[in-house]
Amino acid sequence: MNRSARRDGTPDRGRGNPARSASDKRATDKRATDKRATGKKDAPGAGRSGGAPKKPHRGQANTAAVATNKRGKPKQAKPQRQQVEANPTISNAKPARHQYVQSAGPVKLAAGEGMRLQKVLAQAGVASRRAAEELIEQGRVEVDGHIVVEQGLRVDPENAVVRVDGVRVVVKKDLVHIALNKPRGWQSTMSDDLGRPCIGDIVSERVSAGQRLFHVGRLDADTEGLILLTNDGDLAHRLMHPSFEVPKTYLATVNGVVERGLGKTLKAGVELEDGPAKVDAFTLLDVNGKQSLVKVVLHEGRKHIVRRLLEAVGHPVKRLVRTDIGPVALGDGRPGTLRVIGPGEVGALYKAVGL
Repeated sequence: MNRSARRDGTPDRGRGNPARSASDKRATDKRATDKRATGKKDAPGAGRSGGAPKKPHRGQANTAAVATNKRGKPKQAKPQRQQVEANPTISNAKPARHQYVQSAGPVKLAAGEGMRLQKVLAQAGVASRRAAEELIEQGRVEVDGHIVVEQGLRVDPENAVVRVDGVRVVVKKDLVHIALNKPRGWQSTMSDDLGRPCIGDIVSERVSAGQRLFHVGRLDADTEGLILLTNDGDLAHRLMHPSFEVPKTYLATVNGVVERGLGKTLKAGVELEDGPAKVDAFTLLDVNGKQSLVKVVLHEGRKHIVRRLLEAVGHPVKRLVRTDIGPVALGDGRPGTLRVIGPGEVGALYKAVGL
């Protein structure tokens, strides 16, 4: 009997054809090597002759086609991750919330326009031109929020915002800031229909020369001391607005001997007819017989607020003098005298109100 023949009479290809048998063996070995390298399994029917998968019987479920869970419901296929091609020039990181953006710096005016920065600083009284150049070189001067280190920058004095060491400098020539020591009995108005003396009489020469001045806030006729006069509308508005809380200091001579606990009471607040009021600071300076000298600091601007507060706690005011408005002090001038506020004080006022 021929060993290469099967029982049904067909020849045994594996044994009857040595060349074909060796070829199939090499193909099988290659598939096994590929499976070990990739970790994949052969598809159903792979390796058999013809390459077609074996069809299930009529009553047999096709488990390879549809996968079900324990309850018999088909499982939803998980979406495959999209493979992102690596690209070193593209970053998927989110940008930082605050990124540094290089600014172009202050507006540079052409030759012949505006004024050189060092000259502006010199005219504002900050320093001489040579000293102003050193301030610029040291990076202590900024224009419109940008630090300037180059010499000869031309700026517009009417619109530029110039600061030295963070303090704003008044560069407009027409801006006027005056501290007036208002005398007792004078009205805090620029004119008075009844002919009473007013602060407008003190600055009448400046007004007639063309300066448009107005007072910042008021003092009642019986109160003396510091009152500001200016034509700087933005500064005046903020100084008078209570939201900026610019402190004002008063020296008050009151009746009676002030007790030690009075300051604590005034800081906690006192109920007045138009609502509660309180002081920021209170200091007992002197006691002379049946009178006391106290210092009161507060930022409220209601009418007669200091007098009403002290009277409410049993110490009516005999004399009241305002000595400070923010960083500006009254000075040693006699009642009725004026003084021009220096650049440092004006800059401190701007800083106090956020300008």
